[in-house]
Amino acid sequence: MSDITYIETKQGWVYLTVIIDLSHRKVVGWSMGETLSTDDTIIPARNMAARSIDITKELIFHSDRRSQYASHGFTDMLKNHNGLIKQSMSRKGNCWDNAVAESFFKSLKVEWVYKHSYGLRSEAELSVFQCI
Repeated sequence: MSDITYIETKQGWVYLTVIIDLSHRKVVGWSMGETLSTDDTIIPARNMAARSIDITKELIFHSDRRSQYASHGFTDMLKNHNGLIKQSMSRKGNCWDNAVAESFFKSLKVEWVYKHSYGLRSEAELSVFQCI
């Protein structure tokens, strides 16, 4: 499962993308970028996840309907796993489909992010990395 959230710094927003392995409820990939482009968000997170999991049987990659997850760059990347990764997206306007990721972001923000003030994006990145 994957989703994207925003974290405020004095330098501007930083965008956090996480990929959560639902069978272990563990973050297996994440990235923080200055833009919402696919190359700054989901692709680096997916690359990190791919290094931490060996895909040997079929799995479902679920996300919301953001354009990053529907981009050709990302969907082509999923197809390059010999058909082992099936893509799933939330129904339009239904946030409950991504509840695990939303719950993770709420906990991260309430228990960690909101207790810190970040001047630089790099400070936020290091801090969130420590928490994850």
